[in-house]
Amino acid sequence: MFQLISQTDYKFMRIRRQAFIFSGVLILASFLGWLIQGGFNLGIDFSGGLMIEYLFNQKLPLDEVRNTVTGIGFQGAEITDIQGNPKNLMIRVPMQGSRSANDMSPSAQILAALQEKYPGLEGDLYLEESVGPKIGSELRGKATMAVLISLLGILIYIAIRFELKFAFAAVLALFHDVLITLGVFAILQREITLPVIAALLTIGGYSVNDTIIVFDRIREQLKIRRRVPFEDILDLSINQTLSRTIITASTTLFTVLALFILGGQVIHDFALAMLLGITIGTYSSIFVASSTVLVIQNLFNRARPSATGRIKTEASPAPSQ
Repeated sequence: MFQLISQTDYKFMRIRRQAFIFSGVLILASFLGWLIQGGFNLGIDFSGGLMIEYLFNQKLPLDEVRNTVTGIGFQGAEITDIQGNPKNLMIRVPMQGSRSANDMSPSAQILAALQEKYPGLEGDLYLEESVGPKIGSELRGKATMAVLISLLGILIYIAIRFELKFAFAAVLALFHDVLITLGVFAILQREITLPVIAALLTIGGYSVNDTIIVFDRIREQLKIRRRVPFEDILDLSINQTLSRTIITASTTLFTVLALFILGGQVIHDFALAMLLGITIGTYSSIFVASSTVLVIQNLFNRARPSATGRIKTEASPAPSQ
């Protein structure tokens, strides 16, 4: 097997405290950013809005349509073509400004602005539906439930395959990745949309897969090197999988970076979430997950002798007088 980095002997566990502090600072900054910005910038799927579908007589560039719609006051508009047909567009806009000063509906305002920009443009209105706040609230609840169910499934799977301490560490690392990614979105006020939720779930699967690779190597080394200290086992296992981790993360990052740069506005936030998640997930699988396992093991080792001592004390007979 190709090794990008061979025979490394980095002592990752020696800097676990610094890693925990760094992660704590990132999470705190994410929380403060969320507070300062007044929460997340929820997309139309979650906050409600209007869905408008047109069929035009000519192809229209999506980015130019988005700029035109934004220019007449519909901030955060989402423009997509239907089934890859650039003449058939679905436009989603917030509820704000439902009618103009001359009593024009949003669909009429948008069509008039596009016809002004593209002389000779004709368009038929196929659909104009409102997505109310109640539906948006239901979608928020379902999205939250999807993330929580995935975390629970991961916890159960790793607890069965490994031990409970590994499961707890993996889920903690996953929370770490998702919280920081959401924090960056809150600070930048990027929209939280359904594609972003899909990216968060993808990040979870990617991060856990990387973590399981390390945990599997730890389990192998524990069977082979029974007399080696647990901290050294963790360092050895991470070093042995380091090349694989870097190669996998790099190739995935290059692909997602291409999507981020070339994919256009529609997929931009999805790609940004993936970029953040892969970067943070790679860091957490090396420093956060394994370090958490070590902390739990150390706590267990400290508690076990005292518990054993109490049992012996209670069981020993009282000295004869």
